[in-house]
Amino acid sequence: MHVMADSIETNSEASRTSTLSASGPALLLVALLAVLYHGVAVKLVTDWYELPDFSHGFLIPFFAAFVLWDKRAELGSAATTPSWGGLWLVALGLFELLLGVFGADLFLQRTSFVLLVAGMVWTLLGSAMLGRVKFVLFVLLLAIPLPTILFNQITFPLQLLASRFASDLLPLAGVPVLREGNIIQLPAIQLEVAEACSGIRSLMSLFTVAVIYGYFLERGTKRRVVLALAALPIAVAANVARIFGTGLCVQYWDPDKAMGFFHEFSGWLMFLVSLGCLYLVHRAMDLVGRRRSA
Repeated sequence: MHVMADSIETNSEASRTSTLSASGPALLLVALLAVLYHGVAVKLVTDWYELPDFSHGFLIPFFAAFVLWDKRAELGSAATTPSWGGLWLVALGLFELLLGVFGADLFLQRTSFVLLVAGMVWTLLGSAMLGRVKFVLFVLLLAIPLPTILFNQITFPLQLLASRFASDLLPLAGVPVLREGNIIQLPAIQLEVAEACSGIRSLMSLFTVAVIYGYFLERGTKRRVVLALAALPIAVAANVARIFGTGLCVQYWDPDKAMGFFHEFSGWLMFLVSLGCLYLVHRAMDLVGRRRSA
């Protein structure tokens, strides 16, 4: 009995020793990442707070952590096969970080973190583990604000699109309109569809919410992708409806109140309507799926 007890105690000690020896390098890598990206993370959180278009970034770390926790059994049972093949991705991430630091490009610095983590997972745990955490890495990208050049390339076409649709709809409601680019000339005032009214804010936020919604309520990857893509036309349509409603209020109510209270309130209202439309899309997908299975 004493021999058996000693054997069990020895095995327990060996297990604890192996666990500590395995966790040591992991803790060291986490510390190195914290040193490398401390300043980048602080600036990123500041941008989430100061840039309304990307305030949804506050949700991303919590959602990513939940996904990892939700997949803990799947990740724990996966076989780890370290591979040197991931070193090129680690090198690419470090090179992008240096390029972003010396070029003062925040977007490169932030995306390099995702590349570096992907390369470390591939190198230390294998390509199979990388495949299992790829969704988490994609989610992390949603928290990164777009570079200014790309942001402007998206917002200006959205401004023109919203202006055109709104100016086509307003005459149907008896409101005479003259449009020049993103400027809608109404009888009472001139309505400018500015960058803040392009719909990019609701588009980015609704797309992120659609990704989270799909994760919780759908198990099929294809249906999750459909839900996420459906958020794009819904957000554009909601922004057109907001501009259309503002034009109606200017014409038939009070221009000052239309550009003040209604303009601010309609932003929240249209986002709630967009969430409702996203739910209806999901329900329609369920009905189509049931009919096909029947």
